[in-house]
Amino acid sequence: MNNLLQQKKIERILNLKKEKNAVILAHYYQIPEIQDIADIKGDSLRLAQEAATIDADIIVFCGVHFMAETAKILNRKTKVILPDLSAGCSLADSCPIEDFKVFKKNHPNHKVISYINCSADVKTETDVVCTSGNALQIVESFPKEQPLIFAPDKNLGSYINSLSGRKMVLWDGTCEVHDQLKTEKLIQLKIENPDAKVVAHPECDGPILALADYIGSTKGMLDFCKSDDSNKFIVASETGILHQMQINSPKKEFIVVPADETCACNDCEHMKKNNIDNLLACLENESPEIILEENIMNRAEKPIREMINISKKLGII
Repeated sequence: MNNLLQQKKIERILNLKKEKNAVILAHYYQIPEIQDIADIKGDSLRLAQEAATIDADIIVFCGVHFMAETAKILNRKTKVILPDLSAGCSLADSCPIEDFKVFKKNHPNHKVISYINCSADVKTETDVVCTSGNALQIVESFPKEQPLIFAPDKNLGSYINSLSGRKMVLWDGTCEVHDQLKTEKLIQLKIENPDAKVVAHPECDGPILALADYIGSTKGMLDFCKSDDSNKFIVASETGILHQMQINSPKKEFIVVPADETCACNDCEHMKKNNIDNLLACLENESPEIILEENIMNRAEKPIREMINISKKLGII
């Protein structure tokens, strides 16, 4: 009965989507049921690129708040709705705008590169936005002598510093989902699975990255696991990515590095706030809607567009 009821809700969502000329975007960290009915799924870079070109009356963004903000900034004419308005981001929350303004003022002559996982307000204080998939290229697009601030993820910034030889000033922020992974748990999994390769997101801290066979963005990890000859992977990232990994490579085994001893998972509580029930209600009511001041959108759009332009020039997208 529960499965039948769930299926009826999904059918209602698909019908409403057609009736209202809506497009559903979903991040790879969403629950499998949402990923399966999304029109477009991807990582932050892909979703930002797609949001900018969507021709629809409504974008339903199944992700977190900063992602829906980015979609609205890039597509003003389209109504952007988010199933749960409280679906935030620990990393974005770690960088309050007023504190960041002071930080920026204390580092004059520095250009600012902000990871897309930040608020629209922080983007207004940014020269170029980046994602984990293009961060190195964005950083290297600046002259070596140009002092840089990287915010808000210190783990990603530190990793890019190590690759580029830069000495960017790093904002002290982290993603609680990736930063909480413990080296001891990863070592234990490697001992138990000696034939497995480790893939890790660069939001993880240094000791985790040092144990990885591959470090990359969400899409990068998906592509690596699909193309690599190994049949078993230990994944240092959010649990939701395993769904797409298993679709891409059904004969391979994927083991997520757990956040603690209570379960073999590493869930982002904000990503998992979106579900079939509030997605259905969101479409029925066309709310909650993302509303931003025009001035904020104008200023935040410039560094996002700059990122997209640089990525296109370099053939990243």
